[in-house]
Amino acid sequence: MRTIQFREAIAEAMSEEMRRDESIYLMGEEVAEYNGAYKASKGMLDEFGPDRVLDTPISELGFAGVGVGSAMNGNRPIIEFMTFNFSLVGIDQIINNAAKMRQMSGGQFNIPIVFRGPTASAGQLAATHSQAFESWYANCPGLKVVVPSNPYDAKGLLKSAIRDNDPVIFMESEQMYGDKGEVPEGEYTLPLGVAEVKQEGKDVTIVSFGKIIKEAFKAADALEKEGISCEIIDLRTVRPLDCDTILKSVKKTNRLVILEEAWPFGNVSTEITYQVQSQAFDYLDAPIEKINTADTPAPYSPVLLAEWLPNYEDVIKAVKKVLYK
Repeated sequence: MRTIQFREAIAEAMSEEMRRDESIYLMGEEVAEYNGAYKASKGMLDEFGPDRVLDTPISELGFAGVGVGSAMNGNRPIIEFMTFNFSLVGIDQIINNAAKMRQMSGGQFNIPIVFRGPTASAGQLAATHSQAFESWYANCPGLKVVVPSNPYDAKGLLKSAIRDNDPVIFMESEQMYGDKGEVPEGEYTLPLGVAEVKQEGKDVTIVSFGKIIKEAFKAADALEKEGISCEIIDLRTVRPLDCDTILKSVKKTNRLVILEEAWPFGNVSTEITYQVQSQAFDYLDAPIEKINTADTPAPYSPVLLAEWLPNYEDVIKAVKKVLYK
């Protein structure tokens, strides 16, 4: 099987879907002439032309609104934010129009739109460019939230997101665009709302998603040398949340650690903690541990940033804590 970069998987997913359906188009800052800020739309302007790959002004509220209105009129837009930090400028269109229009219209309007771009930290980008918004958007009924961690999942999930008749928030990472992975050349999709057990284990369940899951794999490799077997679940989709896969694993391992790159208050790991303790309390042999960033804005200093972000050593400590080691 061939190996391609994450950015290439994203471009392939969009291009394949645009060849299949002429109502699909891509719009955002620098997506056309510049081939995308992270080259995730490279070559698409040449193939599809300026009517279907559109550069926009620096006006997220404006082009997010254009996308919503376009979706109401039968198109299937892909709206790229250069970073989801910038989506805050257009969040009114996402929350108050895209997410609610189907209900407010009594089902007369579907909103088949994908908002995609990078989320969370990406090195020394400081407080206003290092925020994770998965739990923010997952808090809103009417939206689906997808956060892939590798090129194979990214392509399959993005194709499904584009075909979905509801608005989908598709969150990537600047630090994953160069990651390489095996991706089939043939047609495939992956269902939204289905987590995957990436690694089988028997002693503890580790749940994560997005780029931070790499730290879980590093920790699991180190712990295996000490005779500790970790089961790793990649959520892939934050909303809808696949509780069944998590519960099945916890009932086997009896311990749960959740790793999420987000502030600790009211995040995705908080919801998972509630769901597991309410549905599988009797199976738990230790309190659930969740690992998040520090409860401060992201620092610029690389020394402070390393302390702010969760890492594999934090995972190792949490696993040993739930194992009483």
